[in-house]
Amino acid sequence: SSVAGIVSLITKEFLKLVLIANLFAIPISYYFMNKWLQGFAYSTEISVWIFVLSCGIALLIALTTAGFQAFKAARLNPVKSLRYE
Repeated sequence: SSVAGIVSLITKEFLKLVLIANLFAIPISYYFMNKWLQGFAYSTEISVWIFVLSCGIALLIALTTAGFQAFKAARLNPVKSLRYE
């Protein structure tokens, strides 16, 4: 397999996990943030773009990190890796 194929496979699986984590975290954080903000005298609403932005930043960080590590691992010589094991 090519380096691009390996990087694509690894990052795609990792991004799925981050997306699933965000799907669980967004409703929970919305509930608790809404409860917390109701305690203030000047209340404000939580807008959707905050959650979209945080999800996008998390996906970008995960893509960068997993992509870099996958690229580094895909470029290694498999013989050297097996020699150490």
